[in-house]
Amino acid sequence: MKLVTYRCNESTSCGIMTERGILDILKAWGSPHPPGSLQEILERGGDCLDRLRSLDTEGAEVLPLESVTLLAPLPRPGKLLALAGNYAAHVKEASQERGFKVGLSDSPRQTTVPRPFLMPPTVVCGPGDTIPWPAYSQDIDYELELAVVIGRCIKCSDADDAMDCVAGYTIANDVSARSVTFKEGRAQRPWDEFYDWLNGKWADGFLPMGPYLVTADEITDVQNLEMTLKVNGQTRQSANTSQMIYSVAEIVSFCSHLMTLEPGDIISTGTPSGVGLATGNYLKAGDTIECTIEGLGTLTNNLGPRPERFYEPLAG
Repeated sequence: MKLVTYRCNESTSCGIMTERGILDILKAWGSPHPPGSLQEILERGGDCLDRLRSLDTEGAEVLPLESVTLLAPLPRPGKLLALAGNYAAHVKEASQERGFKVGLSDSPRQTTVPRPFLMPPTVVCGPGDTIPWPAYSQDIDYELELAVVIGRCIKCSDADDAMDCVAGYTIANDVSARSVTFKEGRAQRPWDEFYDWLNGKWADGFLPMGPYLVTADEITDVQNLEMTLKVNGQTRQSANTSQMIYSVAEIVSFCSHLMTLEPGDIISTGTPSGVGLATGNYLKAGDTIECTIEGLGTLTNNLGPRPERFYEPLAG
């Protein structure tokens, strides 16, 4: 199934994307107690998903796609994690730009561990939304990523069992501020570079997601999906999820040892090579970014206008 969150006539609802349009779950469910959101569907678990699969998507009335506005499938996820450096070619290009050695062996899964970091839920925006240009950075980059949606609680799981908790997948664009204006005139301290990088991930609207959540049963092999990112029609990233250093199962297992994962949590699994950081070819105001992953559709957003004034707390 392709599950969506959408707005129609100032009201937000959830539905099933079909070839004919969107089936509104609240109306199709009947009584009693229809789920009111994708978050509630995930919290109810497998029985709720099975009930949705049994709904009449062929004969029921649907909403034309052009009559609704698609939102991020989970507009405010409970926990939002992302991976740094999960494609070897991207690790290499980023390391070369920053002037240090890669440090990956031929078998990185045996010699390193994943590097997840947390992001606030306010980074999420939906398909078609304009990505705000934050006032603290002049260099904005793109990062195509596969996002994993958790469907049930999991804690300290082995990789062999981790996939049982995955409800489905969606597309994420981990937009990144590659510079920070508040660096100017700042005293040098250890770890400043790391925090600048991390702060560059936290701006409002910096994680577009969508266009829908595809349930896990629809994806035959999540480790063999073609993925492409285009800027104004020009291909910037082209890869396959088979190139991940750590598989989805390994990522979910690792994160489950750091914290309890709950229904509706999202893990963005890292970006392949081809980002603007490697070439200095960053995004410009008004650019259109199209993110496509095989079986998951295409997520399209524009970058908003460049701020007239940038944030410099040490100025004056």
